[in-house]
This record gives sequence, C-alpha cells and structure tokens, in this order.
Amino acid sequence: MKIIHLFFSLVIVGCTAVAWFVLGTVLSKRTEVASAEMSEAVAGVWGPALVQHHPTAWFDTPNAPNGRAVIQPSSSEVKVDLRSSPKLRGLIWHKTYDVAFAADYVFSNPTKIPQTIYISFPLPDSTAGLNGFEYRFDDESGSGKALAGDNKIMTRAIVLPALQSVTLHTGYKTRGADTWSYRFPNGSRIANFRMNMETDFQDINFPVGTGSPSQRETTDKGWKLMWEYPDVLGAPSIGMDMPKLVNAGPVASRIAFFAPVSLLFFVVVLLLIAGLKELHLHPMHVFFVSAGFFAFHLLFAYLVDLLPLYPSFAIASVVSVLLVCGYLKAVGGNALLRIAFPAQVIYLVLFSLSFFFDGLTGITLTVCAVVTLALLMFLTAKVDWRKFDRKTSEV
Repeated sequence: MKIIHLFFSLVIVGCTAVAWFVLGTVLSKRTEVASAEMSEAVAGVWGPALVQHHPTAWFDTPNAPNGRAVIQPSSSEVKVDLRSSPKLRGLIWHKTYDVAFAADYVFSNPTKIPQTIYISFPLPDSTAGLNGFEYRFDDESGSGKALAGDNKIMTRAIVLPALQSVTLHTGYKTRGADTWSYRFPNGSRIANFRMNMETDFQDINFPVGTGSPSQRETTDKGWKLMWEYPDVLGAPSIGMDMPKLVNAGPVASRIAFFAPVSLLFFVVVLLLIAGLKELHLHPMHVFFVSAGFFAFHLLFAYLVDLLPLYPSFAIASVVSVLLVCGYLKAVGGNALLRIAFPAQVIYLVLFSLSFFFDGLTGITLTVCAVVTLALLMFLTAKVDWRKFDRKTSEV
C-alpha cells in the first residue's frame, strides 16, 4: 500500500472514531435523561434506599444531662430477609427489593427504683407502606399508646420495676431500592446485638462505611449472614447493596466510545497480513470495513429498545460479521476471509462482550494488544522490509 493510501486509511479510521464518539454521547445523554425520569417513578412505587435506625429509650432524671438518661437495648435479636426484585423501566434495570424485618429488643431499668421508660422505634423514611407492622411488648402493660410523630418515630411509655426488663417485639414488610442499611447512634455502646440476614442473591456487596458480617454461609439461592456485636463502642452500620445489573444504555455507550480501538487493531492486522500475502487493499476497502464495524454499534444501540440485551448483541454481531467478512471475501476470496473472520470475532465481538462484565475491559484490551503485537512480530520476523516497501509502493 502506498504511503498516501495508508494516510487516507488512517483518516477514514479517525472519521469513524468521531462518528462513534457522537453515537456514544447521544446514548449517554439518552440514558441519563431516561434514568433520572424512571428513577423518580420507581421510587414513587417501590420507595428509596431504606435505612432502619436502632431504637433507643430514656427516663427522666435530674442526675443526667438535659434531665434525660438514655438507655440502649440490653440485647437485640434482629432478622432481615432481603429478596431482590429488579424492575425494568426503559433501558435501565432498577435495583428494587422486598424486605421483611423482625426484631426483639430487651430494655432494662438500670435503677433501684421504678421508672417510666420511654421506648422509641424509628420507622424508615419514605417507605412504600409498611405491611404487617408490629409494635408490642411482652405483657402489653404500661401507660399510653404507641404514637407515630411527624418524624415517624414510634414511642411508648412503660413503667418498669427496679432492675426489671421488658421486650419490644417489632417488625414489618416493605419495599425499597438500591440499598438496605441499619444504623446505630453515633458513639453509642452496643451490647448483645445480633442480626441474621438472609438473601436470595449470590452477588453481595457491603456499602462503604458498613461492617463485615461475623459469619457467612452460602445457600442454594443466596447467603445467610450474621453480624454480632457483644460489646462495641461506636459499632459500624450494617448494610447490603442489591446485585449489580447489566443495563443496555450504559453498556452500549461504553462500547461505542472504545470502538475505535477495536477497528484500529483490525485494520492494522488486515493491512499488514494482506500485504504479506500480496493482497493489496485500497482506502475504499477500509472505508467499507469501517462502515461494517459502525453498523454493529448503531444496530445494537437501537435494537436494545425493542429486544433483550443479549439477543440484541447477538443480532448486531452476526449482521456486522456478515457485512465485513462477506465484503472482504468478495474482494480477496478465501485468503482474505481467513484473516478477517477471526480478527473481527476477536477485536469486535469478544472485545465488545467484555463490557458486559465489570473489570474485564482493561485486561481484555491489554491481552488483545499484546497478542496482536506477538502475532505481527512472529509473522514479520523474516520479512525483508526494503523489498516489501518497494513492492507495495508500485501497487
């Protein structure tokens, strides 16, 4: 290939890269707008990320700061059942879930005289409704009723004899999105606390700032986890993120932004190996090859509006491979097809597929670059480049 032909081939690759950048930007903007609109709609139906706060109690006394002595539960037994139930809205999967919460909290009168203990249990904010809500004590004795104020805190006054205890039984079922968490008061001393959590998903992740479980056990569907705080000052929060889901919009935009890399690898391999086989290509051939690559991303970007993610990817891949490889077979016969087919499968299909899995894109790109370099070095090790340059310049 003449130097001028090589220059125009690179220009064609560069222009295609600009087209990919425009496509990727459009997809990113469309996904961002749709995600914001749908997230509000999903939160209105399923609720936001839920936070359950640890209950507290107090009694009035002149011997405590501000006339109120705060009491933490002397023991806590909490059970949480998380069921992932993702919902698709537009091109975005929203990480919604169902949660069943149940807990027994034991509160004790630490004094040697009877005290009126006020026990409060904060409800999660902005829920989609609490089903089967329970808030009761062992014998239901005591004055007053449980009241929910504007801040959604259930409070009840219980008269406890000296050094006696009472157990608060509470629980509910509701729905949320993204994350479920359980928080303790800042700087409080938490004793005899245990939480058992069960999930129906294997992909677990603990949010930043939360503690790791003391025990974990896999089940057929998910995990059984246990957090245990025998006596901890400043106990870390407990939380669980819902499993990550592959969303069509972000995946399509990322693939489009990285597409010039796959085309560049393909064109370099194609031109060099074709030149060694004396199958000399023209910049117009590079133009149609680039258009065949771009067809994959354009078709995939709009198929996902109509079909599931993986069928859309498969259809776009088959169409692009048929376009490019069929064209190159017509140009150079089976000799060129044997170069084009494996190269396109590796540099376009498999490289694009790596974007479906977190953390694989970088290593896939690195492996492709190293393997391509090794292949080209092996094939051209004994080439007399002076003769090759004279031969291709005459074409």
